[in-house]
Amino acid sequence: MRWFLRSKIHRAHVTEANLDYIGSVTIDLNLLEKTGLLPGEKVLITSVTSGARLERYLISGEKNSGVLCMNGPTAHLIKKGEIVVVMGFELSDEQIKAKVVIVDEKNKFTDYLPQ
Repeated sequence: MRWFLRSKIHRAHVTEANLDYIGSVTIDLNLLEKTGLLPGEKVLITSVTSGARLERYLISGEKNSGVLCMNGPTAHLIKKGEIVVVMGFELSDEQIKAKVVIVDEKNKFTDYLPQ
């Protein structure tokens, strides 16, 4: 068994960082649906801007809102305006073809990265 990348939102922009919110990371439902990521799922988030790397669980944001909000203590590590990569993984015996979503500066889906 190996861990394989299953889903990825590539170079999304953090729209909010809410230190006082109880939760994890809120992401536009449309992006979750495009990647197959689910609310409550554990993801790895890396900041292209700061180099921060952390694990969080997903909260569904309003569909087509473009929201990507770092909630709670992670708002100290990744701030509004940073560019991030959000990745979901799966443990499998078989290699998995990942769904990689490309977004624009407003976190609107533009395309899938060819595999």
